Amino acid sequence: MFNFKPLAAAVGLVCLPSALLAQPAAPKPVIMPGPAPDYARPDHWLCRPENMTACTTRLDATVIAADGALAVEPWRPAANPSIDCFYVYPTASFDPASNSDLIPGPGEEIAIARAQFARFASVCRLFAPMYRSRTATALRGQMPPGDGEMAYADVAKAWAYYLAHDNHGRGVVFVAHSQGSSILRRLIAERIDGKPEQALLVSALLAGTNLGVPPGKDVGGDFKSIPLCRKLAQTGCVIVWNSYRRNTPPPSNAVLGGPRKDGLVNACVNPAALAGGGAPLDPYLRTTWDAGKPIAWTRTAKPIATDFVQVPGLLTGECLSDSNGSYLAVTARRDPASARVQDVQGDVVGSDGKIMHEWGLHMLDVDLVMGDLLHVVSRQAKAWGVSRGETVGERGR
Repeated sequence: MFNFKPLAAAVGLVCLPSALLAQPAAPKPVIMPGPAPDYARPDHWLCRPENMTACTTRLDATVIAADGALAVEPWRPAANPSIDCFYVYPTASFDPASNSDLIPGPGEEIAIARAQFARFASVCRLFAPMYRSRTATALRGQMPPGDGEMAYADVAKAWAYYLAHDNHGRGVVFVAHSQGSSILRRLIAERIDGKPEQALLVSALLAGTNLGVPPGKDVGGDFKSIPLCRKLAQTGCVIVWNSYRRNTPPPSNAVLGGPRKDGLVNACVNPAALAGGGAPLDPYLRTTWDAGKPIAWTRTAKPIATDFVQVPGLLTGECLSDSNGSYLAVTARRDPASARVQDVQGDVVGSDGKIMHEWGLHMLDVDLVMGDLLHVVSRQAKAWGVSRGETVGERGR
């Protein structure tokens, strides 16, 4: 758990409860000074092939077995990936304005990209534009609300630049969380769904957002022709989920994943079991939380030198659709004999110290299933190449 007020928006919340707003909003957003994005400039990208500083460092993970044994899993980027990944980060900026500038902060955009996106360099080329995002400062009520149209327009401009200068017919995986997922959901609906660019879509991984589908259907609703992913080798599809603890499902005031009133249901696809059912999750979790405090991952404290850990067998997940909504129900395995921790940190905690169950495990949406996502994209990349008759030597051109 961690204190909600200082850190909640930093890892991707899409809005704050009105009870926590510190002051009335002014009518116009405050925009950080600086230029509008020019995506011909490498420094207006958080990550791209010739500017990977934010996405290639300290990604080794410590694997913590149930008996407390530690082993380091080294991370390596792919030498010649066959597809691209295009990422839109969540709310991360603490700039003193409603919308951020284009300078990435080490504890802000860079930190969240390392946790949510950098590891995808093992399966694809990385493209992550900086954009004038709505800030955590605004979402905490310390500035007027941010300009969502500005944020969307920047990302749409980055996508257009990428298509014109970098794509060259390569397959694309969209990756996003929270504010970023909301932007990509709109971009896909307006620029991809039913358009020629849909032919480039390998998949879209949209964490922490609502995507409507007709009850019992995998296609239709918010996306007219892009189905949910149901098989590992399926391409041209979308994976979307909102994480909650199984014993605390979305309440009546759920921010994400709850019931809808438009005749649709919020889609849920479990990255660990695309066809449905429960399955062990393969998380990559951060070793610090709550203002950078180290997490004790074993009952007897052991030093952990990496920034990430894996905890095989600790978590399972299953997409449920019931009166509470459609959501990824996450369960931690309780084992009194284990030398490892019995749970994960990541609940949203209000200023009164109480868990805000309406947010579920939104902070950990991507972390909880990172290994599963990498496995899925790896299989999709192979299927993408085979479907186009590529040989191994042709991939990556």
